[in-house]
Amino acid sequence: MVFETPRGMTTIYFDCFAGAAGDMILGALIDAGVPFEAVQQALGSLAVDGYEIAADRVVKGGITAVKFRVRDLSAESADPAAPVHKHYHLKHIRAAIDRSALSDAGKARANQMFSRLAEAEAAIHGMPVEQVHLHEVGAVDSIIDIVGAVFALEYLGAERIVVSPMNVGGGMVRSAHGVFPVPAPATLAILGDAPVYSNGIQMELLTPTGALVLTEYAASFGPVPAMRIDRIGYGAGDRDLPDTPNVLRVLVGHASDAAPVMQVTVMACEIDDMNPQIFGALMDQLYAAGALEVFYAPVQMKKNRPGTLMTVVGRPADRRRLTDLVFRETTTIGIRYQDMARECLDRETVPVTTPWGDVRVKVARRGAEVLNAQPEFDDVAALAATHGIPIKDIHAHATKAWIERSK
Repeated sequence: MVFETPRGMTTIYFDCFAGAAGDMILGALIDAGVPFEAVQQALGSLAVDGYEIAADRVVKGGITAVKFRVRDLSAESADPAAPVHKHYHLKHIRAAIDRSALSDAGKARANQMFSRLAEAEAAIHGMPVEQVHLHEVGAVDSIIDIVGAVFALEYLGAERIVVSPMNVGGGMVRSAHGVFPVPAPATLAILGDAPVYSNGIQMELLTPTGALVLTEYAASFGPVPAMRIDRIGYGAGDRDLPDTPNVLRVLVGHASDAAPVMQVTVMACEIDDMNPQIFGALMDQLYAAGALEVFYAPVQMKKNRPGTLMTVVGRPADRRRLTDLVFRETTTIGIRYQDMARECLDRETVPVTTPWGDVRVKVARRGAEVLNAQPEFDDVAALAATHGIPIKDIHAHATKAWIERSK
């Protein structure tokens, strides 16, 4: 069973102002409408022994939230001061996931997450993936949190997931391999290029499990996207933080008709001592490397020298690759960059027919309203050259064909 989807894709936003952990993610999704009984039934299909789960309503910093709990029965030994947690190797985790009631896509997603974790730990410890013992996320509670989150997101019918920059906390944290600064090595390895920050709270707020789930599912990182909010959920953590409720907030709704907002990185530098022929080839290389926009503008630089301002717009994850390319191919010795929000209209290409052949028309919409339509110049120019017709005439016919088609 999933929620009915009205107009607009199902969108979920994770607000990580107090970090995130696996139990917080699952608690928030339960609070947002996923029945605990359905989660319990799905997790029972794992056929993993030695745990009990519960979902309690608690108050954190004045906010009511769901606290998802996993009781690891293997940790309850005769000596309470020295509990022993059972950990699983990657092959055992995969076997449990493969026999679960998750969909095929859900099983693939869960297996992918544990493979990412194993690769991260193998790199940290300098050993083959096959020999990695998943200390950080191999305990039964983390397996339950991750598989439960996969099920809950499938239940909600999530089509697009956006995650805020993640508060990692600060200070030191104890792991199976010793005491390390926050974020822990496994968390850092999992995060990759995901945006993080610390507001000064001296404790671990973002766990490896939380980082693993959010980075796996995030279509983008940034502010709340344009959406209609249908449900709000709060998942409680274990701590009591000063001045901040230790909760993860999730917004569940549907994309609105407003244009989507995405995070981009804008890189810029001035160049005054390079062969100008290089700029054309460089533009082609930058677009091939993933740049969204590249443009040049004449500027007057220090010592009154004429130069060129180069601006490159790209995805935050591509910044390092684009920067390396600029340093390699140009004479610049410094690049400025900043993260910004970019709002774009929805775009599609529609073919129309003219007396000389078909022309693609680039159509830009906000929701159902068409705000711009332009014939593809390359198509117009090719037909003009083939038939000896002025470009402006073919352009006018293509525009007229689009207007008649759209009536």
